Amino acid sequence: MFTPTSHPSRHAAPVSYTGTRRTTLTALAAAALLAGGALSSAHAQSDYPNKPVRLVVPYAPGGATDVIGRVLAKQLSDALGQQFVVDNRAGAGGSLGAGQVGKSPADGYTLLMGAFTSHTINAALMPAVTPFDIHKSFSHISVVGTVPLVFVVNPNVPAKSLKELVELARSKPGTLSFASAGNGSPQHLATEMFKRQAQVDVLHVPYKGSGPAIADLLGGQVNAMIDTVPAAQSQIKAGKLRALATTTRERVPSVPDVPTSVEAGMPDMQVSSMFALSAPAGTPDAIIQKINAALKTILSNQEVKDSMLAQGALATYATPEESTRIINAEYAKWAKLIKDSNIKAE
Repeated sequence: MFTPTSHPSRHAAPVSYTGTRRTTLTALAAAALLAGGALSSAHAQSDYPNKPVRLVVPYAPGGATDVIGRVLAKQLSDALGQQFVVDNRAGAGGSLGAGQVGKSPADGYTLLMGAFTSHTINAALMPAVTPFDIHKSFSHISVVGTVPLVFVVNPNVPAKSLKELVELARSKPGTLSFASAGNGSPQHLATEMFKRQAQVDVLHVPYKGSGPAIADLLGGQVNAMIDTVPAAQSQIKAGKLRALATTTRERVPSVPDVPTSVEAGMPDMQVSSMFALSAPAGTPDAIIQKINAALKTILSNQEVKDSMLAQGALATYATPEESTRIINAEYAKWAKLIKDSNIKAE
């Protein structure tokens, strides 16, 4: 005898097609929103720049960083069709402005014209008070220039070469005085490097900037200094200071008669102030690459090279990856010297 089975539709809970449809529509909407955001972001990057770009120079107007920044700002404005506006944010030896850029939105509209020799020294010497992380705060676009340093002495100092200066320092331990632009400056660290490499004891005399240091060097209150070529070259050419060697591998075009530290027998005594264009960390790679490509063309332009050379700076180009390696190596060099020489911030 046939016994009918209960039909499932009579007893089971009904399927909620409304809930399923709502879930599906929500997922589709979310996917569309994500896709739209990605397309919008990609469009913003391909359209970059579509408004003025702020180029922060973390020093007062008139110095090497400012001059290089203004040359590049004009060139980038012409190349990319939007104004690159220099914004001087001086303070804390360049750290204030650099820190502000490191905390800015990573959209390519705030960039740093950085003096990375000073920034890496500050990060190594005063990590507790430096308002950025040298390894994490920036996406580097390109190293754009270097400013070489030069050994100069008052003409009354008997040394006529770097070798003779070393011999003089060894004959009078702790008495030959070296001026610098201040504690923790590239000039100071270059002096400390010289002391270690030449195994000499010289007296470091810090000043508040290159100007007063050179004034006392001219007056004979101090004997020697390792300063930037731009700061010293007019006095060298006037015969008021004697140049012994540049801290470079190759001769510097603005002082072609001055031998290099390599020629003078100190091949590891290579120090230059290094400048780079950087963006906040996380800036889209498409933007980084677009600016880098423009800089590659700009920095190969002879007129740009001449403009920078007039300020004592050598135009330099590097890829973002190369620039990151160079800046990290710069930091490692100074951090080791600071540790080995037990240099303290004052």
